[in-house]
Amino acid sequence: MKKFVAVLFLFYAAALCAQSPAGGYQIKVTLKPFKNQYIYLGHYYGKQLPIIDSVKLNDRSEGVFKGPKKLGGGIYLIGFPDRANRFEFLVGKEQNFSIVADTAHLDKIAFIGSAENSSFKAYQEFMGKNGRTLDELYKKRGGSSVADSLKANKEIDSISKKITAYRTQVMAKEPTGLLTTLLKAMREPEVPSNPEAAKKDSLYAYRYFKKHYWDDVNFWDDRLARTPFFEGRLDKYFEQLVYPASDSVNKEMDWMLGYATASDEMQKFLLLKFVNRYLNMKYMWEDAVFVHLYEKYFAQKNYDWLTDKGRKMITDRAYSLMANIMGSPASEIELPDTTGKNVTLYSLDAPYTLVVIYDPTCGHCKETLPKIDSFYQAKWKGEGMKIFAMAKQTEGVKKDDWFTFIRERGLKGWTHVYYSREAEQARVSANVPSYAQLYDVQSFPTLYLLDKDKRIIAKKVTDKQIDEILDQRIKAGK
Repeated sequence: MKKFVAVLFLFYAAALCAQSPAGGYQIKVTLKPFKNQYIYLGHYYGKQLPIIDSVKLNDRSEGVFKGPKKLGGGIYLIGFPDRANRFEFLVGKEQNFSIVADTAHLDKIAFIGSAENSSFKAYQEFMGKNGRTLDELYKKRGGSSVADSLKANKEIDSISKKITAYRTQVMAKEPTGLLTTLLKAMREPEVPSNPEAAKKDSLYAYRYFKKHYWDDVNFWDDRLARTPFFEGRLDKYFEQLVYPASDSVNKEMDWMLGYATASDEMQKFLLLKFVNRYLNMKYMWEDAVFVHLYEKYFAQKNYDWLTDKGRKMITDRAYSLMANIMGSPASEIELPDTTGKNVTLYSLDAPYTLVVIYDPTCGHCKETLPKIDSFYQAKWKGEGMKIFAMAKQTEGVKKDDWFTFIRERGLKGWTHVYYSREAEQARVSANVPSYAQLYDVQSFPTLYLLDKDKRIIAKKVTDKQIDEILDQRIKAGK
């Protein structure tokens, strides 16, 4: 079970509670059977559960959460003393109310002075009861006769319509209420049947779904950030509906953030969401997404919620990626070869160049580089590829280790160069980025595949992936 956490990201400098106009909040809680123990007030923040307040219950199991500023709206939680168990409630316009609960009967929680929480409780009870019935019907449908399955399907359809009608009734009764806002934001579009449109456009259903996916969502409404579902909807949108290319992703992020600037809280939520997502890339082209985020939203802007350490991390990562964005020319490398003569990367004339950056004492390198050589000797060499191997000196490594590594593994036909610690320090002292930074070396070995103009085709991939990419390009005549 997910526990409350006190800190979300190392980027945070300030409390997560929204800073709303003066007026304050006061929530009296009676939570039996706990006495003389601390309970906690928190809320959802995407996939996190930050604690924003705590109170010690008296010997009557009573405690009061209160503060001088109003809480930002959303779905909040009361955490038990163990921080592992909790129950949900809403915080909206009503910020002075009472909650009476007993852990033995959480289905009987009472809200005094909060009509929206009474509605929320009724909704949860309705959904819980019908959800359990649906679960049973799905199980029954899966292992029964055709007749029983058909009967189960009719019952499932009937209950689904009942749930839809209930939600519609809630939204009609409380059109401006927080529960209505949440229900609308959770709702996904239903693609209308249109055989003619589908016949003309095979992507009709996809285009309609994507176009209407955010119909009931306002990106300036920070209450959505304090829910357990909004971040999931963002993930689904970018993973399933946005074309996987940096230009497409950047366009969508800018569109969302353009609206979110009306709310400091929502802008913070989205920026942190995107930074954390693209800080550790899943795909090679995402380097351009992170650099775009840095250049447009962090390079010339300051945020009071961003720590110095967080800012430095974002800046350093962006600078490491700027020099090796997919499709851009690789940075030049000039280092001594095994004879002591300086050799440059761009002096290699080949349709493809594989840059291999490794540590001669690295166990994984000892295993991987011979595999690369096998591909090279058996296949890649015949396609005109050349290999530029840069051995990086790390602590405890001697130049003799480099010679031994090459000799024992029989790495012939490669261009071998040595990047000493002295050479790296000389560049850093002269305010010139090190080769390790220019190639964003975070592990060994690091591989880059370049085209005839030394533009980056692939980076940070395995030997097998290099082989697959090379095959695809050769078949495509590139």
